[in-house]
Amino acid sequence: MPAPAGTETIAAALAERGTAVITGAASGIGFATAKKLAARGLKVVIADRESAALYQAIRDVAALAEGGEEEVLGFACDVSRPDDVVKLAEATFDKFGEVSFLMNNAGVGNNPGKPWENLADWRALIDVNFWGAVNGVNAFVPRMIGAAKPAVVVNTGSKQGITTPPGNLAYNVSKSALKTYTEGLAHEFRNIEGTQLTAHLLIPGFTYTGLTVGAASKPAGAWTPEQVADFLFESLARGDFYILCPDNETERAMDERRMAWAVGDIIENRPALSRWHPDYKDKFAEFVKR
Repeated sequence: MPAPAGTETIAAALAERGTAVITGAASGIGFATAKKLAARGLKVVIADRESAALYQAIRDVAALAEGGEEEVLGFACDVSRPDDVVKLAEATFDKFGEVSFLMNNAGVGNNPGKPWENLADWRALIDVNFWGAVNGVNAFVPRMIGAAKPAVVVNTGSKQGITTPPGNLAYNVSKSALKTYTEGLAHEFRNIEGTQLTAHLLIPGFTYTGLTVGAASKPAGAWTPEQVADFLFESLARGDFYILCPDNETERAMDERRMAWAVGDIIENRPALSRWHPDYKDKFAEFVKR
């Protein structure tokens, strides 16, 4: 099966001396990605909400960069605020001139509750998880297109945006919207004559990050952020759009079955989220085994 994006273009975007911008980069997957890109020889912009973690991340990434602090820009930014992201873009282009890798990674996982509860908290979550990525695209992508050079946009989604399990509906909604948005973004890029810009959806598995609820140390089933970052680059090298990460307890084959069942709810006219419906418990178990 041919790759959906030009692998040579992606390789050029990730080549030494390029510039990477990563939001939510003070910890977790964003931080792991920033470190690996600095070690590859890219200049790195680390954006996150202002905190001690942000300033420590800047020091840690600078220690890996060939040019040290001169090749790292730290920026305190709330991605839910469009003006903050515009200022981030201005600072980036002023310092480094061009951007070859944009990772809209910032996310929150708090649970606002039921569909009719805590409307302000729902909006706050979606403002970060969905609108934060949209704000990133709007602030950076027009100039990335205008540069007419190889460049990559990665949006960090979630399996919960595909199979939408019960438990945190607001989070599922935000990541479902981001999946659809990123698919449309990739399509738009393909239809701009002469563009060398590609879009990709990172879909982490069970990963031990600051969003991991109820875990004081890495659970055995979870991947580390570094493993996710490695898988991201392996997948980009293949030109993958959907970067579907496994973990230590769920292999890709199981993810595929779960996702196929979720789409089958529509095709088979089953109840919504039938995987968790008592009438379909045995049928789902059979389906997974087949």
